[in-house]
Amino acid sequence: MSSDAVKKRKPKVIRSEAGAPETKRGRAEGDQVTYPAGPHLIGQRKLFTAKNQDVRVYNEEVELEVRDPQQDYMLYKDTCAALAKLMEEIQELKAGGAKVGSVEIEERRTQCSVHFITLKKLNRLAHMRLKKGRDQTHEAKQRVDVLHLQLQNLLYEVMHLQKEIGKCLEFRSQHEEIELVSEEEFFQEAPAEISRPHVTRDDQHQLTLARLDWELEQRKRLAEQYKMSLARKEKIQKAIEQKREYLSSLQPGLQNIMQASLPVQEYLAIPFEHMQKQAEVARHLPPPLYVLLVQAGAYGQACDKNLSVSISGDVDEAKALSRPPEDSQGTSVGATEHSVQLDDKRKEMLRRHPLSLCVDLKCKDGSVLHLFFYYLMNLNILTVKTKVSTTTDLSGAVSAGSLLNSESLLNCLYASDHGKETPNPANRYQFDKVGIFFLPCLFQSGLTGSALSASHMERTMKLLRGRLQARLALHKQFSSLEHSIIPVSSECQHLFPAKVVSGLVRWTTMSCQEFTELGFVQHVLKAGLVHETDLFFMATVERGTARLRAAVVMNPRYPEVAPLFSLSLHWKGERSGRTDDNLQAMESEVNVFRSELQGPRPGLQLLTNQIQRLCVCLDVYLETESQVCDGSEGPKEFPREKMCLRTARGPSRLKPFKYNHPQGFFSHR
Repeated sequence: MSSDAVKKRKPKVIRSEAGAPETKRGRAEGDQVTYPAGPHLIGQRKLFTAKNQDVRVYNEEVELEVRDPQQDYMLYKDTCAALAKLMEEIQELKAGGAKVGSVEIEERRTQCSVHFITLKKLNRLAHMRLKKGRDQTHEAKQRVDVLHLQLQNLLYEVMHLQKEIGKCLEFRSQHEEIELVSEEEFFQEAPAEISRPHVTRDDQHQLTLARLDWELEQRKRLAEQYKMSLARKEKIQKAIEQKREYLSSLQPGLQNIMQASLPVQEYLAIPFEHMQKQAEVARHLPPPLYVLLVQAGAYGQACDKNLSVSISGDVDEAKALSRPPEDSQGTSVGATEHSVQLDDKRKEMLRRHPLSLCVDLKCKDGSVLHLFFYYLMNLNILTVKTKVSTTTDLSGAVSAGSLLNSESLLNCLYASDHGKETPNPANRYQFDKVGIFFLPCLFQSGLTGSALSASHMERTMKLLRGRLQARLALHKQFSSLEHSIIPVSSECQHLFPAKVVSGLVRWTTMSCQEFTELGFVQHVLKAGLVHETDLFFMATVERGTARLRAAVVMNPRYPEVAPLFSLSLHWKGERSGRTDDNLQAMESEVNVFRSELQGPRPGLQLLTNQIQRLCVCLDVYLETESQVCDGSEGPKEFPREKMCLRTARGPSRLKPFKYNHPQGFFSHR
């Protein structure tokens, strides 16, 4: 019988009268089995009495519980050894000639069968132990899974509780955002029924609740006050509206009165209507222009009736203007787009305010200096342009073209103001940002702040009027000089002898570069006496074969700063003040002793007097030079017409260039 047949064999069930099932495993030959000698496997038997019969039931599961697996293992080894020994004996018997059915062989075969039965039983017990172990392992795993699930649930609950605790700890009540009064102020002002010092001083929570109650009470009180204030405000607004309606009803009548009073205003020179309109427009001026309007208007009313101020521009655009747009920070772009953006930024940076200010300064001769002030919003500075209106035609003098030029008319109005610095230090960084190179800011404490608009107003206006008068006087003088006429006023005739032979033959203007290229002016350039803002001219004086060239540097602040002359003589060779001491003395006569040539204040004849003295000095130079050369009377080309006490003096043989009036002779200085 195979092991599979043994596994599939089902136990027989014998039921007793009581109905209790009884199982019996064994052979079908009888109720009892006689086992041969050897190890015995006898299961537990239970004795039942049924119908006066003894029934014995064998149960291996019950036996399995009391058997020792180690003993079964030893039994298995002994059985296998006994079985192997019996097989050897059978083999020996067969080898000894014993027949197959002999008693010895059958007896040993029977013992082998018993040992096989024992092995099968041990096999069944092993399988039963394996199944029982698996069942126990499965039950243990189920218990572990149940415990693990319970652990996970507990951990989740712990995590949930921790989150809730964190939320509670991080909770911020709305009362924390309320600015409560301090504790000292609370205990001082709050009533005792709210503050409850005996409770709140020791309990922070109760203190916070009490402070919130007091805050609520205060806010209720303030809300009541707010309602009362709103009610008063509505009453006041109604009263204002009534008064406004009353004033509006008066406006047509007042306008009629103003229109009727226009002839009276014109007659009395009191333009109320114009002032009212200008005041309305002035509200939209930027602060710098408004300050200038107020200061210039006040100065004109108090000190200068010939000064007038007016506002021009688009008022509607000024009203709509809120603030200048900021520079956009662009990302990387192409070279062309970058250049276009820089141009746009430069234009935006130099954008003017829609309103501008015009200051008109009238002179006694009827000429008017128009000053147009513009406010650059992004740079936060004021700029000015000029225009000159005259009663006469000023187009005759070619060399005077730059005198009244709007770009140079106001150059160096003050001594250190060359027009190359901006008064706002922030402009330097703004210019660098858009690629405009500008000189750094230079400040003078006397020319900044309110001092410039108030205490310097009078001086500035006087300088402007003096600049205009000086330029107009120069314009007339240049017109005469271009026609080789030196205009000398009657007040200055005594400064020169009655007869002057040398004369001006040419008067021209030249550029700064042309001036610097002249060889006989290099000492002036090295001394730093020439600036880009100066005006440059060339005067040519002739007498006979002698030709004297004078390079003239005219400072914009003329006549306060006298013109500077550099001389070059073409006669018997070329000479200059660096090579001829007498030419240097002639330069001193017009440059150093200019105070003698100033004339009546404000000294507008200084330039023509300098040129006239230059002609006189050339006469003295030529008339005395021939006497020095040969000791005889000079050639007929330069006859001696000037009376000189001494023709030369000193080692350098200087000539007498000083004219003495009224004696009429020349002497040395």
